[in-house]
Amino acid sequence: MINPSTEEPCGTISLGTKADVDDAVAAARRAFTTFSQTTREDRLALLQAIMAAYQAHLDEMAETISTEMGAPLWLSKAAQAMAPLGHLGTIIQVLSDYDFETVQGSTLFRREPIGVCGLITPWNWPVNQIACKVLPAIAAGCTMVLKPTELAPLNAHLWAQILHEAGVPAGVFNLVDGDGPTVGTAMATHPDVDMMSFTGSTRAGIQVAINAAPTVKRVTQELGGKSANIVLDDADIEAVVRGGVQSCFMNSGQSCNAPTRMLVSRRKHDTALQVAKAVAEAMKVGNAMADGTMMGPLANKTQFEKVNRLIRTGMEEGATLAAGGPGRPEGVARGYFVQPTVFGDVRNDMTIAREEIFGPVLSILPYESEEQAVQVANDTPYGLSGYVSSGDLEHARAVARRIRAGNVHLNGAHPDFNAAFGGYRQSGNGREWGKIGFEEFLELKCVYGWEG
Repeated sequence: MINPSTEEPCGTISLGTKADVDDAVAAARRAFTTFSQTTREDRLALLQAIMAAYQAHLDEMAETISTEMGAPLWLSKAAQAMAPLGHLGTIIQVLSDYDFETVQGSTLFRREPIGVCGLITPWNWPVNQIACKVLPAIAAGCTMVLKPTELAPLNAHLWAQILHEAGVPAGVFNLVDGDGPTVGTAMATHPDVDMMSFTGSTRAGIQVAINAAPTVKRVTQELGGKSANIVLDDADIEAVVRGGVQSCFMNSGQSCNAPTRMLVSRRKHDTALQVAKAVAEAMKVGNAMADGTMMGPLANKTQFEKVNRLIRTGMEEGATLAAGGPGRPEGVARGYFVQPTVFGDVRNDMTIAREEIFGPVLSILPYESEEQAVQVANDTPYGLSGYVSSGDLEHARAVARRIRAGNVHLNGAHPDFNAAFGGYRQSGNGREWGKIGFEEFLELKCVYGWEG
């Protein structure tokens, strides 16, 4: 692995093979026989032990994430490494209250663990995505094989150590390093894997679904996004734009739900552009471990090249470059650093408004009417998140009801661990987080004649 702040090696792993997947799946299948029969109380105790073990490694986890994928250390401490604790608290509460058996009429509705789960996780919020798959799987009584991203896997290795320290039984959790074509394909096609849960690009998610289809296993996908941020005319333009830019640039723009398309009325476009330009130019870009760094590097060389290519495309297609541009920030010679970039006068048919850039690039699109703003927001193959800001909450709610996305944030509201995270259309299917995410790992059995 390469430290994206320095372009120096920061670790080495061995890539697994199909035989490694076969061994891991066999171990998970053996463990499922007993782990699926554990009691709610057994699994609650195990989750509490995981929480205690995780808290003991919290600082180490934050430093690991910053080193291998470039999130500023303050962000790793405040959000990246902290997120699993939020998921732990939520899943413990869900499991404590969940009704696995209910009777309607004479029929028993019984929810049981789905089986052996194949989990594939990305590099942008790495341990968060591991936690929101592994924890509900354990709570449900499933066993699993995890393939973390090969680009930032060290946090997953630490996670495996934490689960071992917490006493997770042998075979319940298995980790196989590797790439998608080898290990990912072996997992998705394996006849003894009952479910695939994938987070990553839409392109890769499609391939997972294709590979899984012959064995008719359940597939849940959390994929890409191109989220619209509608700034209504009755909103505080300066405050909302400032917050929207900061949200877009969080984690160097490497969030699938980032508000990358900001829609403002044409008469306020120039004001929005100036505010966004000022925020971008004030953002301190630097080494992830350095004090004062507001935005770190992109996570890897491939992403660095992709983002710079798309910035150049935006300029070539005629968008107004207000801040940033291609290339590293001035005075920076090494590391996968890009300039916080703002485009104005963007049309929704431009490449930068259609493709998920996955970098700190904001497109500001002017709209003529609220009706057009909603139409443009929904004119995307994605549907993960949406954002609506207004001085009137009921006005924001009315617009939110019209947004075709799995999550909508009103007036800068933060995500909720109890909510369901996922999207429409090419942003995937299925949901993660909370009770609804937990239920993805359950199968429904109906027993007729339960009540004679």
